[in-house]
Amino acid sequence: MTGEAAEPPAANGGKLPRGTGSLTRRMIGVAALWIGLLLLIGGFALDRVLSRSIVDNFDSQLTYVLNAMLASSEIGPDGEVRFNRPPADQRFLEPYSGLYFQVSGKGVETFPSRSLWDRRLHAAQHNDVKLHEYDSKEFADEPLRIAERDVQLPGSTVRWRFQVAQSRDGIDDQVSALRRTLLWSFVALGAGLLVSAALQAFYGLWPLRRVRRELFAVRSGRQERIGEDFPTEIHPLVHELNLLLAHSEEQAEEARRHAGNLAHALKTPLTVVTNAATARAPDLADTVVREASVMRRQVDHHLARARAIGRRASAQARARVWESVEAVERAVSRLYPEVTVDIAGDRTAMVRVERQDLDEMLGNLVENGAKYGGGRVFVTVEKPVDGKVAILIEDDGAGIAEAERGALFVRGARLDTDKPGTGLGLAIVRDVAEIYGGAVTLEESEDLGGLLARLTLPVA
Repeated sequence: MTGEAAEPPAANGGKLPRGTGSLTRRMIGVAALWIGLLLLIGGFALDRVLSRSIVDNFDSQLTYVLNAMLASSEIGPDGEVRFNRPPADQRFLEPYSGLYFQVSGKGVETFPSRSLWDRRLHAAQHNDVKLHEYDSKEFADEPLRIAERDVQLPGSTVRWRFQVAQSRDGIDDQVSALRRTLLWSFVALGAGLLVSAALQAFYGLWPLRRVRRELFAVRSGRQERIGEDFPTEIHPLVHELNLLLAHSEEQAEEARRHAGNLAHALKTPLTVVTNAATARAPDLADTVVREASVMRRQVDHHLARARAIGRRASAQARARVWESVEAVERAVSRLYPEVTVDIAGDRTAMVRVERQDLDEMLGNLVENGAKYGGGRVFVTVEKPVDGKVAILIEDDGAGIAEAERGALFVRGARLDTDKPGTGLGLAIVRDVAEIYGGAVTLEESEDLGGLLARLTLPVA
């Protein structure tokens, strides 16, 4: 869409309401936390493995030199240890070169390499002939890595300890270089992953920003609906928003239509009263009472419709039919004590109607049965069928001819004018039931012989 790159202003003067945080920041924060944690664990594990590998390689070299010394060792004429060939590495001949050997035994003179010069290697305490490799700080200015083994040479009763030592500077330098490489590599990797996560968050949430811009366009009147070309995950949200917009428009149009109908309905009675008052008609009082009654009926009718339309928007609208029928039965029994109201049927049925509207519909139907019947009213709540619950209200009155039943749903229509009433009861029941997606029909009661009103409402 063109011309919509800027963020739409907020409805409260340009300030956005405080929320619970940014989804983008949450996603990037969670990604940063996990990336950092995984890189720390991976880096530590990799550092351990590679450092151990460097040390093992270093130890292998020391072991090789130690084994070469053992292979070339023999006992001299005076019982001393000597080599039948000189060590190959010239560093053994250079003082303080960093590579040393020493052969020692209990009660005999120690045989050190020339590189040790005036220093001697400490002999660790152990009594086996296994290979031992360990770090030593016996030289204050030079940490060592030592490989040593005890052997007993042919022709000698002395257990000789052969030791090869090398400065750890080489190992430490390699480990330091390795750790620097790992550090910068993992920092670069982490930065790259964070940038990738940020791009993913911004790109992934971009359709939501577009939804916001298009909603602003709808609110400002530049378009009627949000476009449907959104990713699969966002499309249901957009579809529901469009349905909500359509529902809001329908409610607004319905409200305008009811306001117009009410104004039109009140206009004629007001004109009659005004004309009678202007002409100083002798029956002005009777005219005012009659027209006020007409206006009251119209106001009651439209208020009932307006309440039902407003409540219909609630997705939580639900009522238990049996409880409502019992409440209506108690109220009607007080108004008409000579009438018997019986109830039967499904006690668990729930309908998608507000309880107050259900009470009003059932109250009108049961009261009509009590008023125009012969003294008995029977209410049956049927089990739900095809998503609908049918409520049957039967009376034992004279009934109504089929040709006249439709006229009862006209506002103000009454077949029996001898009894008090406004003639709006069935019209209100029909309108409220239709608003909730239900219906009301009039039939003949087979059991009681009077009128049967069938109220059908959607299951909750």
